[in-house]
Amino acid sequence: MTDEMTWINQAQQGDEEAFTNLVETYQKPVYNLCYRMLGEAEAAEDAAQETFLKVYQNLARYDRARPFPTWLLSIAAHYCIDRLRRRRFPSVSIDEHEEGQTDLPDRSAPDPESETAKRQERERLQTCLQSLDPTDRAAVVMRYWQDSSEVEIAQALNLTVPAVKSRLHRARRALADLWEEKQAHVRTERKPYGSPAF
Repeated sequence: MTDEMTWINQAQQGDEEAFTNLVETYQKPVYNLCYRMLGEAEAAEDAAQETFLKVYQNLARYDRARPFPTWLLSIAAHYCIDRLRRRRFPSVSIDEHEEGQTDLPDRSAPDPESETAKRQERERLQTCLQSLDPTDRAAVVMRYWQDSSEVEIAQALNLTVPAVKSRLHRARRALADLWEEKQAHVRTERKPYGSPAF
């Protein structure tokens, strides 16, 4: 029996240390999924905590025929989808940050310019992700950040495998279009009064 199954058995019997081991093992993937879904660190932390609370409360109903990570991430994904559907206001664009709120590049980085460019690309990608339908976003995050298979995504989101394939295809096209749009916007925004040589 694997450590994971041992911890699950012990946690189902009320062993809090075993449950803590499960949390420590999966807190990073759960947080990452929640962050990619919600786009805000604080909201992702809250969602991850709520996910583990729901896991703790429902551990007795865990179906051992399913991989534990798939079951766990499906709880996180559904929680985030519910949060997104309940939001009354649209998410704030990265371009609309408060004045004076800037991220300074890491001083120990060998090339601050490339680090800044990478950060800006991550921010653009996160903005593009936020524009997707919540279920499509969950499918994309689970596939490309969590390396879940289409079957695992279908199980987690209560979809058929063809529906997952369709959602992933549609989401990839939408992301590609949004990315191109954002890239074009960035190119026209750069140095509008500068020399054509730059």
